[in-house]
This record gives sequence, C-alpha cells and structure tokens, in this order.
Amino acid sequence: MTSSNAYTLSDATRARFDREVAKYPYELRQSAVMACLAIVQQEEGYVSRAAEDAIAAHLGMPTIAVYEVTTFYNMYNQRPVGKFKLNVCANLPCQLRDGQKALDHLCSKLGIEQGGTTADGLFTVQKSECLGACADSPVMLVNDRQMCSFMSNDRLDELVDVLRAEAGKQAAKA
Repeated sequence: MTSSNAYTLSDATRARFDREVAKYPYELRQSAVMACLAIVQQEEGYVSRAAEDAIAAHLGMPTIAVYEVTTFYNMYNQRPVGKFKLNVCANLPCQLRDGQKALDHLCSKLGIEQGGTTADGLFTVQKSECLGACADSPVMLVNDRQMCSFMSNDRLDELVDVLRAEAGKQAAKA
C-alpha cells in the first residue's frame, strides 16, 4: 500500500525481499538493495521516497544510502512513468552522432519536454547517460529492457507508431 507519506511492505513483498537478502551473509544484507528497489518498482511502477524508507529499514541501512542508489541508476523511476519509458542516450559519443537530435525529435513528436509523460500516459521520454552502445548511436532503451540502435527520425517515428498500436491492441483486449 502506498501513499505520498507512507509505504507498508506487504507480507508477499517482505517475503520477496527476504529471498533476495538470503543470498548474502547477514552483515552484507544491504547488498540486496538493488533487488529490493526492483521489486518495489515492479509492484508499484516506481519507487517513492516512502518505499525507499521501508527498504532502508528492512535492510538496516541509512535511507540516504538507498536514495543514492535510486538516483544513480536511471532504471529506477522516482515518479510514475508512462507505459513506455524511452531513455535516449545523450552522452558525448551519442551526441556526436545525433543523440541529442534524436531526443529532441522524440520530445517534439510526442509534444512533451524531456522527462515528461504524454497526456495519455503512454510515453515518458528521458535523457540517459551511456547505454554502452556508442557504435550504434543514436541509441535508446525501451522500458529498461529493449535496446534500439541507429535511431534516425524515421526509425523513432516508426517505433512510436508500433508502440502506440501495441497499446491499442492491449486496450482492445481488456
């Protein structure tokens, strides 16, 4: 259960955390922080500050240490995001090969600012640091899972159309 000020670990979530914690010696249980963050994000769609507090308490670590992990990695959403999170690499090598232009084009096409979410809740576009595929730039990551390479404006437009169609099919089934 979440609200802006409280997060209570369900028994099921606590059990999932404990399975991750059990992989480490007791004195190193904090090593499960990334797995616990991923569990919360999977269940809630994002990791709230209140959830970070609950993770810190469960792992016996300072809240700031959990927050440092959440803010360091862009795979953790600190607020609700669209159905499709599009991370476009704008690190220097990608910028030299039109990464920033790809990010700007995507934002323009969707009518949102960098970091924004479309009004229909389908797309969130974020600037990303190195995705480790410089030779394929411009590159982007869809929902922290699918790497897309050589993203010209035409390929970006096609991807958005495909994702929109996919969302439409899923909505029609529901």
